[in-house]
Amino acid sequence: MESLDHERFMRRAIALTANCPRLPFGALIVRGDTGEVLAEGWNQSAINPTWHGEIDAINRLAESGRGVSGSGLVLFTTAEPCPMCMAAILWSGIGTVVFGSSIRFLQQQGWRQIDILSDEVVRRSPGWACTIIGGVLEAECNALFEAQAG
Repeated sequence: MESLDHERFMRRAIALTANCPRLPFGALIVRGDTGEVLAEGWNQSAINPTWHGEIDAINRLAESGRGVSGSGLVLFTTAEPCPMCMAAILWSGIGTVVFGSSIRFLQQQGWRQIDILSDEVVRRSPGWACTIIGGVLEAECNALFEAQAG
C-alpha cells in the first residue's frame, strides 16, 4: 500500500468524472499490493439515488467475480465518501480510502451532504478497520465541484 502512487490513481478517478460531469464523483478500486485497477465507477444517481461513484465501483468489483480480499484493497474517490458509501466500503472490507475533496468543502460550496464524516463512520463501527487518507489532489478535485456548484 505504501508504494502506491496516490496521485496517479486520483487522476484516474478525476478522469472518470467525465462520465457524469454534473455530478463529478469518480471512484476506482485498486489492489494495494500490485496497483492493479480492479473496478471503476462514477455517479449514476440520476438513475438511482443510491448509485454513487463508490457504490458503482464496489458493484462492478462484485460483478467481476474476482473474489479479491477486501482488506488489501484501496478505494480512490474524488470526494470524501458519504455515510452510505462509507458504510458500504466497510461492509466490503476495503482497507483504505483515499479522497480528494472533503465533505466540509462540498458543504461550503452548497452541495447537499449528510454531516457525518468518513472517519466518524469508521470510528463508530466496532469490528471494522479502514484507513482514511484525505486531500490527495485536493485542488483539482475541488475545482470539479466548484464548477458545478450553485
